[in-house]
Amino acid sequence: MAKNDKTVTDNISANDPTSKIDAIKQLIFGENIQEYNHEFEAVKKDILDKKKELENLIDDVKVELLQNIDNLSTDINIRITELENTLDDKADALDEKKLDRKLFGDLLIKLGEKISN
Repeated sequence: MAKNDKTVTDNISANDPTSKIDAIKQLIFGENIQEYNHEFEAVKKDILDKKKELENLIDDVKVELLQNIDNLSTDINIRITELENTLDDKADALDEKKLDRKLFGDLLIKLGEKISN
């Protein structure tokens, strides 16, 4: 342990906080610090990879949702147009079936005149 203490004191140079932290790490973790650092870097890389993968999935879902919304909007517009056309057709058919009272009255008068002649 005396060798480690000497190494620690050699590593601490005049009030440099970074070297003090490194010395504390060396005392706590010893020679395994390289392995721990490697494992932490692997975990960090894995987390960043998963984050990027999730961001890509989010982008894909966003594009798909926007496309579905556009398709739905188009479908609704088509259906509204079809309903408007159907309503117009039924209104025209109703106009054709409706009896024009003035015209009917004029026809009856003419018919009455022809009968009386």
